[in-house]
Amino acid sequence: MTIKELPEEERPREKLISLGASALSDTELLAILLRTGYKGTHVLTLAAQLIQRFKSLDGLLSATPTQLKALRGLGNAKATELSAILEICQRVLSEKLSEQSAINSPDATCRYLQLHFRGRHREEFACLFLDTRNRVLALETLFQGTLDAAPVYPREVVKRALELNAAAVIVSHNHPSGDPQPSQADIRITETLKKALALLDIRLLDHIIIGKGETLSLVEQGLM
Repeated sequence: MTIKELPEEERPREKLISLGASALSDTELLAILLRTGYKGTHVLTLAAQLIQRFKSLDGLLSATPTQLKALRGLGNAKATELSAILEICQRVLSEKLSEQSAINSPDATCRYLQLHFRGRHREEFACLFLDTRNRVLALETLFQGTLDAAPVYPREVVKRALELNAAAVIVSHNHPSGDPQPSQADIRITETLKKALALLDIRLLDHIIIGKGETLSLVEQGLM
């Protein structure tokens, strides 16, 4: 069954036109993008199944084209279109955050970093380089690792900070397991980085760990 076969008052598209996009549920918005379900399954049911499969819209944003194509009801064309739409959404969000004049709150920093690490299945270590007014100079992944570890070399962090003429740095890494609690190794490398950067009058403002839907700031935890 398609959206057109629903009574008009139940059609997400008509509801959006009359009430605005904010009046629609996640399922209804996704149904508009999908357009049709598959034999015996209504498009709204398919949309609900997708959100349930990936646990949330945020989880769906992290889905790869291969993961989407593997699901019943999503052929190559529909999976490709949905993947393109999801990528556009991520890029728009990223642009909005990067256009801010300054990273001036923990929440803004965490949102920026969550976008950067979305969909990463291996541990990575990234640095957010800032100028004297806390404006973003660059956000770069400097080290990549395995499912549960990534090697970090303070010399490379310092070198890149000097190249960018950064006045401050926020470091971050993800925990693919989902638990953002820091290990003793995380705390030790933070202290090492702080001391190495301080020698060149570069401030280490925070170390933020990205879990699944959760973030943890070592500054807020009193760990640096």
